[in-house]
Amino acid sequence: MYRLTVENDKDWWEVEALYDLCFAPGREALSSYRLRDGVPPVAGLSLVARDDGGVLGGAIRYWPVSVAGHEALLLGPVAVHPTRQGEGLGGVLIRDSLALAAPLGWTRVLLVGDAPYYGRFGFRRLRDVVMPPPTNPERVLGHEIVPGAWAGVHGEVQSVAGA
Repeated sequence: MYRLTVENDKDWWEVEALYDLCFAPGREALSSYRLRDGVPPVAGLSLVARDDGGVLGGAIRYWPVSVAGHEALLLGPVAVHPTRQGEGLGGVLIRDSLALAAPLGWTRVLLVGDAPYYGRFGFRRLRDVVMPPPTNPERVLGHEIVPGAWAGVHGEVQSVAGA
């Protein structure tokens, strides 16, 4: 059994260690990380999952970005500890965090990921949204929290640092 809570300052380094464990070295060189530089995660949406003993099993973070002046959430990273994978925890983190986004006023989410996996959560390819290079355009996916939220939205994804 897991308990989801909003990530706080005390969780930060433990979550970073989980991401280091789950992702390849150099993960911070990815284009999505350039969009996060100098920008705090979105309050209330970045979650941690702990078991009954308080052990971190998974985490998810969201970041504010802009696509041609339209606000969006950038989902990622989401990670589940290797010893906890296959239990559905990643799906719980994604579904529960997306459910929290609408009451906070968010209408659209994007990520860079595998369409077969994220498609089950309503993510579809965004053909007219461009992530900074080098990003495979086939992996740029979007989810509409509000129906039609991605309609007419096109252009480059930009950081909101300094905004």
